[in-house]
Amino acid sequence: MLRIAVQSKGRLYDETMELLSEAGIKLTAVKRTLLVPSRNFPVELLFLRDDDIPDSVATGTADIGIVGLNEVLEKQQKVEILRRLGFSKCRLSLAIPKEIQYSGIEWFNNRKIATSYPKILASFLAENNIEADIHVISGSVEIAPGIGLADAIFDIVSSGSTLVSNNLAEVATVLQSEAVLIGNGRRLSDDKQAALDELLFRIEAVKAAESKKYILMNVPKAKLSEVLSVLPGIKSPTVLPLADENWCSVHTVLEEKHFWEIINKLKGAGAEGILVLDIEKMVL
Repeated sequence: MLRIAVQSKGRLYDETMELLSEAGIKLTAVKRTLLVPSRNFPVELLFLRDDDIPDSVATGTADIGIVGLNEVLEKQQKVEILRRLGFSKCRLSLAIPKEIQYSGIEWFNNRKIATSYPKILASFLAENNIEADIHVISGSVEIAPGIGLADAIFDIVSSGSTLVSNNLAEVATVLQSEAVLIGNGRRLSDDKQAALDELLFRIEAVKAAESKKYILMNVPKAKLSEVLSVLPGIKSPTVLPLADENWCSVHTVLEEKHFWEIINKLKGAGAEGILVLDIEKMVL
C-alpha cells in the first residue's frame, strides 16, 4: 500500500484532503489518527507536522508526501519534486517596521532578522552579499520587531494581513511557494508504483479541469466559420446539428480567464444561448 505523508492540520491539510477527494480517494475517519487507509484505493495517509514530512519521505517512512515547497527547501532532505500542485500558494518575504524608510536589500546589513526558515534566508543573504544576524524562532515570528527581539522578519506571507496587524511592511520576496508532491527517488514495488501512477493520472485529470469551463452555444450555420475563428479551444470544437437545419450547436472548452474577453466576440459573431458549465475532471 502506497503511504503518503500529509500535513495534520491547517490550510494545506484542507486543500490536500479536497484534492484527494476530487481524485476519488475515500478515507475512513481521520481525526486524532496517525495512519489512515483509503477505503477504495491502495494508499494510506500518514499525518505529520509539515516540517516532518520531507524527512519522513527521505528516510522511507512514507513513500511520497504533500508539503509546501518552502519546507522542502528549508529541510534540505534528499527528496525530489514529482509534481507542483498549485494550491496553498504563499511567499517567503522579508518585512520591516512600516515606519522605516527602506533603501534596498543592503538595509539588512548588520541587522537582526527573526525567522523560522534560517537555511533559506542564509542562502538568500549570501547570494546578495548581506551579513546579518539570523535569530531562529519557531513561531509568532511577526511579533519579534515589536518586542525588540529583531530588526526585521523573514516569514511566510499569504494575504499580508498578519504583517499589517503587526505594523510591518513586506519589502522583498525571496521565494514563491506552493504545495508539491515529493518522493525520494527510490524504486517502489510494482504494486506501489502502480498506485502512484494511477494517483498521478487522477491528479492530472483534476488539475487539468481547474479554471476551465465547458461552453455550449447555438450558432447559425451561416455564421459558423466566424464563431469558430474566435474560439481558442483545446482542439477542434464539436459541432452538432439542431432540429432547425439552419442552426448548429457548438461545444468547446475554454480557460475561464479568457471567457469574458471573448464572450462579446462570440455574440457579435452570431452565437446565441451561450451556456457555461463547470468541469469536474478532464483527461487529456
